[in-house]
Amino acid sequence: MQSYIRDLGLLRDTRFTLLLTARTISVLGSAFAPVALAFGVLGLPGATASTLSVVLTAESLPMVLFMLVGGVVADRFPRQRVMMAGELVNSVAFFALAAMMFTGWTPLWAMATAAALSGIAMAVLFPALTGIIPEVVPADRLQTGNALLGLGANTSRVAGAVLSGIVVTLVGGAWALAVSGLMFGLAGALIAMLRLPPHQQESGERHSVLRDLKEGWKEFSSRQWLWVVVAQFSVMIMALQAAHGVLGPLVAKEHLGGPGAWSMVLAGEAVGTLVGVFVALRFRPRRPILAATLLCFPSALPYLLLGVSAPLWMVIAGAFVLGVCFDVFGVLWQTTLQREVPPEALSRVSSYDALGSLMFGPLGLLLAGRLAVLVDARSAMVVCAAVVLVSTAAALLSPGVRNLRAPTFPAK
Repeated sequence: MQSYIRDLGLLRDTRFTLLLTARTISVLGSAFAPVALAFGVLGLPGATASTLSVVLTAESLPMVLFMLVGGVVADRFPRQRVMMAGELVNSVAFFALAAMMFTGWTPLWAMATAAALSGIAMAVLFPALTGIIPEVVPADRLQTGNALLGLGANTSRVAGAVLSGIVVTLVGGAWALAVSGLMFGLAGALIAMLRLPPHQQESGERHSVLRDLKEGWKEFSSRQWLWVVVAQFSVMIMALQAAHGVLGPLVAKEHLGGPGAWSMVLAGEAVGTLVGVFVALRFRPRRPILAATLLCFPSALPYLLLGVSAPLWMVIAGAFVLGVCFDVFGVLWQTTLQREVPPEALSRVSSYDALGSLMFGPLGLLLAGRLAVLVDARSAMVVCAAVVLVSTAAALLSPGVRNLRAPTFPAK
């Protein structure tokens, strides 16, 4: 109990509380955005699914293309200012989309441009966030800080998924987009209130962007545990995207009664992510990357259960386990990254991490439909579970993954 009290004492730190509040509000805005944008665009006269596809692609493509540049920017400049700029650009983008829909002036190019601005903003926000946490949180409380930030983010995702639907239903997509813009603006204002010591904001000697990227790659590729797990996740995310984005809803429609059943599965996962935060607060393995990798094995459970025609309650329980494991994995991974990578390269390394982990996700969405046609949706789910299990087992062959040890801090 005393250790819990000591950990939660981090909430008395004004700088951490500002960062936590800003991050929680920002994620709430992000949780509003997909529903608001989808129904806002589809509600326009003459809009089709293709219209929405263009706008969403315009948002996601720049996020991928600018991720590495975002890492360079966040390592070159004070991360507080980079985060503030990213939040404010996001705010402008969503206010612009809302204004278009309020006024009825909605050319596709203009909506795509605003969406692209949001994608670029997200590309600089993520690497800056990873890098700023060690500037705010003491080294011996990094895992606690990451867990509490995860609690705020996960709570916002659950609340945003519910509240955005209510707002869209009651007042329309344009107002929901404006709410997202307001939240991003408020998050940016809170980040602006952070006061970091001047020596933590020194950017040092300037190099070309290409040289900065090469140096970031050197830091990334020199750590076996890092690139092996990122390679593992590039394959895992491909399978998870296929299962979550296409095959899961298809199995639910054909065998479990429709979207209500799939919503219950997603709700089970969401509850698991919240419980996972409390597990992560106390789970301090001596070999954090080994423990994190082992936690990937249970994440195959809901897909395997869907594939073998298990009852719905078992699938929901499996999704809950997935949520717990993924949340604990995320906290252990972020904490280890922040401890092992030099601060001056942390944002660039995190951008390589994000890009590598996510790069095959769209391929998973593309292959899922073909796989469901070649076999059936349930068999395709078993294939996804097998990909998760095999890629995780392969990662465990790496000595770096198995042997990396966490530092020991003196008791206080």
